[in-house]
Amino acid sequence: MEPGRLWVVSTPIGDLGDLSPRARQVLADVHLIAAEDTRVTRKLLGSLDVVPPRVVSCHDHNEGHRSAAIIECLQGGQDVALVSDAGTPLVSDPGFRVVRAVIEAGLSVIPIPGPSAPIAALTASGLPTDRFLFAGFPPRQGGKRRTFLESCKEEPGTVLIFEAPHRIVATMRAAEEVLGDRRCCLAISLTKQWERFHRGRLSEVVNVLVSDPDEVIGEMTLCVEGAAASPNEDPRAWQVVDALARAGVSPTVIRDAVAAPLGLKRRMVYQRALKGEE
Repeated sequence: MEPGRLWVVSTPIGDLGDLSPRARQVLADVHLIAAEDTRVTRKLLGSLDVVPPRVVSCHDHNEGHRSAAIIECLQGGQDVALVSDAGTPLVSDPGFRVVRAVIEAGLSVIPIPGPSAPIAALTASGLPTDRFLFAGFPPRQGGKRRTFLESCKEEPGTVLIFEAPHRIVATMRAAEEVLGDRRCCLAISLTKQWERFHRGRLSEVVNVLVSDPDEVIGEMTLCVEGAAASPNEDPRAWQVVDALARAGVSPTVIRDAVAAPLGLKRRMVYQRALKGEE
């Protein structure tokens, strides 16, 4: 008997038309759906005229226990779909422990691509898309939130952050203080009827939110431009880093030896050297 497969299915973040035909077919065909909230998933299935199979909860508080049951189903030849309330499972949603456990059990995991708020926000932001960091939700406490933002300070790619409406102004003010008044795009209620975007400097978008409290409603995805290159950075300096990495010099040694003399950021030199080792 062939084992079943775990299908990781992306579901709409607003507009039901964004669910792919393939995703609908998988949800209709599997033996079991593991859902972040069974009520939300049953409502989705009803709107799709899909007669639901067995639907069980799989969330942050029971994911470890549920993993064993899902593996048992897969080993018994049954296919299972993993879904979150909206968007792509595992991306600031439950599912990671299930996927890891299934892989460790030697079973198949198949992604069904689809809606994802970070990608949707990034593509409409007007900020660079060639490199980005999805950082998820920042901590709620001010000190920890500042530490979180400090860790993003030297990231050269666009930084993507989720935030709750009642904390978005505080987070954006903290981002301005830690990162500087960078360009940003705040995407609100993506794919919904009241979808909107605010683009500008962090301070400018904060002023819009403060002046109009009605704007601080909905799901928030914040895109912030990455760190600017050092003003004295010479593109040829990276050739030196690459050459040393290819020669087998340790990334740590390269970082310590060339970052300061070449006017490069230590963290970026180390990351570039690591890639050069591969």
